[in-house]
Amino acid sequence: DWDMLSFIRLLKCVLRSSNAVAVITFPASLLSPSVSKRWQHMADTLLSVRAIPDEDKDLANLLTGYQDMLGLLHVRKVAQINTQVPVILDANTFSIKLQRRRSLILERLNQAPVDGSSGTSYGSSSSCSGSSKTASLDF
Repeated sequence: DWDMLSFIRLLKCVLRSSNAVAVITFPASLLSPSVSKRWQHMADTLLSVRAIPDEDKDLANLLTGYQDMLGLLHVRKVAQINTQVPVILDANTFSIKLQRRRSLILERLNQAPVDGSSGTSYGSSSSCSGSSKTASLDF
């Protein structure tokens, strides 16, 4: 565990002095909670992804467009390098949708109206696609 923490610290030093980015992914069940918290504390940006179960009735009642969602992306920590002003996000939870098997759509997630009236629960969306010319995010 300590060897991995020292590796991550050295990797951060190398990345800060170069024009590069590293992404480290790990399942939460693989590590002990204390080591996982240390890794999360060392991260500049921290995202968590969660799959949505097929028949979660509580979520289906709260969210509109539930049938199209594959998962949830939660922004837990945003990099604040060389700044004195903290970053405040409009939303920190996004729904993940797959459109036509070619593009990934992230939509800001809001709750449905309490009175049950039909209405959209999304404020804005971003598309990630290799073939789309108008996409704001390309991978």
